[in-house]
Amino acid sequence: MPGMVVFGRRWGIASDDLVFPGSFELMLRVLWWLGTVVLFTYHKGHFECNGRGVLHSYLVGLLVVLALIILSLCAIVYVSAQGTITNPGPRRSMPALVYLRALLYIPELVWACLGAVWVSDDGRGCDPATVGAVIAAVVASWIILLFTALGVVFVFDPLGSPRSQHATLEPLGVRDMESSEGSQFLSTARSVAVKVWESRLRLFCCCLPQDESHRAAFSSIAQLFSDFFSDTDLVPSDIAAGLALLHQEQDKVEQSRDPDAIVTHSPSSPLGQDVETELEKAAHCMQFAAAAYGWPLYIYSNPFTGPCKLSGDCCSSRTAEYDIVGGDHLDCHFSSVLHSTGLQYRDFIYVSFHNQIFEIPFFVALDHKREAVLVAVRGTLSLKDVLTDLSAECENLPVEGVSGACYAHKGMSQAAGYIYKKLINDGILNQAFSIAPEYKLVITGHSLGAGTAAILAILLRNSFPSLQCYSFSPPGGLLSKALADYSKDFVVSVVLGKDLVPRLSIPNMEDLKRKILKIVSNCNKPKYRILLQGCWYELFGGDPDDFPTEMDNRREEQLSQPLLGEESLMIRHSSSYQSLASDDSPAHTAAHLPLFLPGHILHITEDGPSRRSCFSQVRHRAEWSNEMAFRSILISPRMLSDHMPDAMLRALNSLTSDRPFSLCPSSSNDSQHNVI
Repeated sequence: MPGMVVFGRRWGIASDDLVFPGSFELMLRVLWWLGTVVLFTYHKGHFECNGRGVLHSYLVGLLVVLALIILSLCAIVYVSAQGTITNPGPRRSMPALVYLRALLYIPELVWACLGAVWVSDDGRGCDPATVGAVIAAVVASWIILLFTALGVVFVFDPLGSPRSQHATLEPLGVRDMESSEGSQFLSTARSVAVKVWESRLRLFCCCLPQDESHRAAFSSIAQLFSDFFSDTDLVPSDIAAGLALLHQEQDKVEQSRDPDAIVTHSPSSPLGQDVETELEKAAHCMQFAAAAYGWPLYIYSNPFTGPCKLSGDCCSSRTAEYDIVGGDHLDCHFSSVLHSTGLQYRDFIYVSFHNQIFEIPFFVALDHKREAVLVAVRGTLSLKDVLTDLSAECENLPVEGVSGACYAHKGMSQAAGYIYKKLINDGILNQAFSIAPEYKLVITGHSLGAGTAAILAILLRNSFPSLQCYSFSPPGGLLSKALADYSKDFVVSVVLGKDLVPRLSIPNMEDLKRKILKIVSNCNKPKYRILLQGCWYELFGGDPDDFPTEMDNRREEQLSQPLLGEESLMIRHSSSYQSLASDDSPAHTAAHLPLFLPGHILHITEDGPSRRSCFSQVRHRAEWSNEMAFRSILISPRMLSDHMPDAMLRALNSLTSDRPFSLCPSSSNDSQHNVI
């Protein structure tokens, strides 16, 4: 629901968000009150020490203040647990309770000061246990006051000014947004939102230099974020509840699907090879894509042996043997690349660990096993890489011989342009092919590196017609339809399970937002129950809950109209918002240009139930898919872990090798089977 309005402004917390923090504080206050009662009863109200009158008054006053606070917290927890996310009527008294609770901080502050004065002046000669109890009470008071202040800062909404809040609460359609006054208001609101997001980004990236390129990136990312969040009035807990509901809804649909249903996939690989051959090539290239991450991933994947292997190489001087550009002062990155790939020093043509926004590390090496000049591009490993990822607006990418609209992800397009200039203008590829003229060009990368590698392959295609690109877990919002179709002749994208990133694009995010609005508006359960059951489901599994909805008693002809609750979560009408009867596909959203995964898509999934113990057997399956299978974000505990490069490498190795691999990274033995 919309954020709670108190003290003349809107806050980033709703009136039903106080159940858990209120319950936690209530538990502490009750224990505190009981301890004070025990102390007072033990001494029967008589204390034989200096300042006993002050101590008696302090304890009596503390009991009274704590009792009032406990009563107010009970009321806050009870009222906050009433109603639903979009039905705040039973919680209309919450602002008054918040004012009462805030008022009680005044006597608590006074009593904390009084206790501190007694301890410092009159505590000598008193029972040490009594002095310790008073000190504990004073410290607890100050800690609670401190955390309360931090909580206020955390839920402060810079956009929650009285004017914005008044405009937000007006029913949709009351103000004529086409009028000059409405247009001016929206323009001002958008400008303020962009500035707020830009300030947040600068604070988050305060360690980065504030040069022109970074300021431009902050501005474009802030514009993207403000546009995405500008048409809804949800607090973070609403989004968490919506994700919990959506995950269970998706699991219900998946469980009800016929396991014998035939899914249509691409009939063949882009190069006419079978799946087994493509998997072998992909597994080989993934070693280089993972090696590009340098020592952090190597240590993560080999926590026991990695540090020992690298310790002898780091800090040593081999500058005469190779030339490394930027960012590897201790030589640990390149040493890990050598260990991961098994190549020799002489096999590397160019190695760059230089990292700036739109400029990401890569290396060029001679892969004698596959007779290829291999270009490996690193994925996201720094804040600068994150800014490159988030520069997600479209940028024109004209390619000779491609008809139709040609555009791509801006950040990765510029990163590919940077590497393209290095490879061509600096003569790196000419140097490589002068050594091995019969070799073919292969480009690979993971995540950010996968998207950059795919665009780089498109840029180099006309000069190297036989090149191949293996793109592991590329972002979904990467290429226009024309470029995605063009890349199918030479790009293979590999996606593992329910990986979030290949499904991540602005249209897909708009679709996710619309689904969250719908499912949150329809649920008749209070938010705290949704979150509790959602946490239990994520941790321990079980059957998805059938949450009652407001649609249960609605007539069929009413389903074409949005629910009042759903519409109440909208600040203004948006192209991303559709009624309950609208199609679930984000293709119906015209606010953003559609972007697709590159090339042919090889999807690796697990057979059997999605939840299993670390000691159970895992069977992987690989099959050709198409870009439309990734036009919706799937909520799952594995949506992030499936994106990790080590998980991708293990899955590929399990499909291409008789050697078993473990589902759990910490296990030394494995029990995976290969299914293709």
